[in-house]
Amino acid sequence: MKLIKPNLYMLLLFAIMSCTKKETALMVEVYETSASGNQLTKIKEFPSESNGDTITLIPEKTFQKITGIGGSFTESSAYLLNKLSKANREKVLEAYFGESGARYSLTRTHIASCDFSLTNYTYAPVEGDVEINNFSIEEDRDDLIPMIKEAMAISKDGFGIVASPWTAPPWMKDNKAYVGGKLLPEYYEAFATYFSKYLEAYKAEGIDIWGLTPVNEPHGNGNNWESMHFSPEEETDFVQNHLGPKLESDGFGDVKILGYDQNRAGLKEWVDEMFKDEASSKYFAGTAIHWYESTYDYFPEDLQYAHHKAPDKYLIETEGCVDSEIPKWQDDAWYWSKEATDWGWDWAPDEQKHLHPKYAPVNRYARDIIGCLNNWVDGWIDWNMVLDKQGGPNWFENWCVAPVIVDPDNDEVYFTPIYYTMSHFSRYIRPNAMIIDVQNTNDALMVTAAKNPDGSIAVVVFNEGKTAQNFTLNLKGLTTNISVGAQTIQTIVLPAK
Repeated sequence: MKLIKPNLYMLLLFAIMSCTKKETALMVEVYETSASGNQLTKIKEFPSESNGDTITLIPEKTFQKITGIGGSFTESSAYLLNKLSKANREKVLEAYFGESGARYSLTRTHIASCDFSLTNYTYAPVEGDVEINNFSIEEDRDDLIPMIKEAMAISKDGFGIVASPWTAPPWMKDNKAYVGGKLLPEYYEAFATYFSKYLEAYKAEGIDIWGLTPVNEPHGNGNNWESMHFSPEEETDFVQNHLGPKLESDGFGDVKILGYDQNRAGLKEWVDEMFKDEASSKYFAGTAIHWYESTYDYFPEDLQYAHHKAPDKYLIETEGCVDSEIPKWQDDAWYWSKEATDWGWDWAPDEQKHLHPKYAPVNRYARDIIGCLNNWVDGWIDWNMVLDKQGGPNWFENWCVAPVIVDPDNDEVYFTPIYYTMSHFSRYIRPNAMIIDVQNTNDALMVTAAKNPDGSIAVVVFNEGKTAQNFTLNLKGLTTNISVGAQTIQTIVLPAK
């Protein structure tokens, strides 16, 4: 046998070890947003050793298909963008819809006025016009429609729009007012026609509406701004016997009707009624939910219940925001601090006060989105995309926070940490991605993962705590060590092979 010289032997051994290392190393790209200052920053240095914790991806076990992630077009946001310079307006829209930005894929807008409008208005102001012959979207032409069209022109992949009325035209209601009251049964058919006219008018503008809800927040909002009450039985009757058949007969049968559209604690009674039998279920494509029930609880049991009641239907978060707060201007630290309060801090009944402690806005967003994705929610839509330093404009002065805050008087734009938090999900988890199973041994971390249509996998890891966490990411035996710092969100992208 011919002996191999020592130096040649060492070269061969090194080559074998190198190949083995390549075969076991998991190739990843890591993007990080943190309280320490990172803003979707690409991280290139990783720990050499693990502390024993693992996050194991199981892509062969899948859950729901993602519909989309994004935010809402409101008259307030559109009005503010119109007050900015052309450069800053384009900067904001690119940041939300461009390939270099958040790439929002599912959005929402209001049908006629809401609290985040400049004033009260309806598209059908003529009392008794049951055929809705005097229908006009003229109010939307200055601000709202141009914003949607510009976003459409920027978005490479496009996006869906869910449209919701806050109320029917006041003359259709028992109190004849924008705020509160109920839709009179004799106007159910007229209100269904109102929806059809809206879809037709927006289509004529080149805007196709993907889905709609019969009304925003059917339990009401304390009779503060535009609202209209429905019980589960009343809304199901309206959809089953009026809205669904009307849209179908008018050629809008493919528009998705999402029922409910309010907080998660009310889910069970609503899905029980909406999906009680084949007839009631026929025109409901799914269920819409909001997050205002709690500042920390995402109600996993209720989400699970809603999914199992109608496993083939959509379950979409259509609204959430930092409410009852004036935004903090260019103060990133506040968004990571547990200083924000919501409506419930002041006004929730005593038995519900425990659901509304102070919270950190970033924590609430990251926890809620991950919690939703891990419990069958297939779409997640933020509220206003843009607000001013006061948290408006809002005709009722119901101030809230948006991911992007602007100062139109000085033509300044502030991308808050909420914007980057949203981007961790919307940019990397794409429509038609499948949520996949994850085994996580570290209770300090929240994790969700999705396999995209292109074969890439996005893993979002959230460390709410004040201590850095190390773990090994494992996919079918291929591993890499990752460190996620204190108060940090990471999206780990495993490129398609």
